[in-house]
Amino acid sequence: MLIALLIIIIVLVVIVVGLGLGAIAAYNRMVQGRNLVEQSWNQIDVELNRRYDLIPNLVNTIKGATNYEQSTLGQVIGLRNQAAALAGSKANPAQRAQVEEQLSSQLQNLVAVTVEAYPDLKANSGFMQLQAELSEIESRIANARKYYNANVGAYNTLIQSFPNSLMAGMGHFTKADYFQIQDQAVRQAPVVDFGAPGTGAAAAPMQQPPAIPQQMSAPFTQPPAPATGGDYAQPDFTNPSGVQDQR
Repeated sequence: MLIALLIIIIVLVVIVVGLGLGAIAAYNRMVQGRNLVEQSWNQIDVELNRRYDLIPNLVNTIKGATNYEQSTLGQVIGLRNQAAALAGSKANPAQRAQVEEQLSSQLQNLVAVTVEAYPDLKANSGFMQLQAELSEIESRIANARKYYNANVGAYNTLIQSFPNSLMAGMGHFTKADYFQIQDQAVRQAPVVDFGAPGTGAAAAPMQQPPAIPQQMSAPFTQPPAPATGGDYAQPDFTNPSGVQDQR
């Protein structure tokens, strides 16, 4: 009788220890997943800030070399300022994507239409250098976005899976936001062909910049429904930026 009781106690102790170790391992995986999401978002943020720094120089170069419509240039700067303001307020990725999508689209149109209307710009070394830098930054943003969204998908699946979901609420692990670009034309890294005049894309009508949304209290909130298009596959980084993540 005593031996049977000891066996039961030992079994219970083994079960409790096993459950405890499993819970610790699951918690650590969720922490690692959340940290990876934050680190990969920081890489996007680095590239977005590089673009914010480049845009005024690009606009001033175009303004000085052409008679491009001043209101259009002013709207591009306005979108840039709104995007930078959202970055400064620590807005979440879903909020920032609304402005970044418009900014990417307008930059593509601005560069393409400007070169079409003013082919002499191809002889402007300053403009060509800025254009090359912009194209490289946009390419790195696209790669970093795919990597970030892949990490978000893995993290969200991890915290929603049973039994991790039981611990996620107690540990304040909430869903991370995807950084989505809805416009299919903007989803691709911009490629501007300067081989011959007249090849630029037609300018899309400018939209009024959206109002800056209020910052959400939680760092991660309910994400919108994921859009199809391959944003969640691990990218092949063939041209790393060499920029360290900023926490």
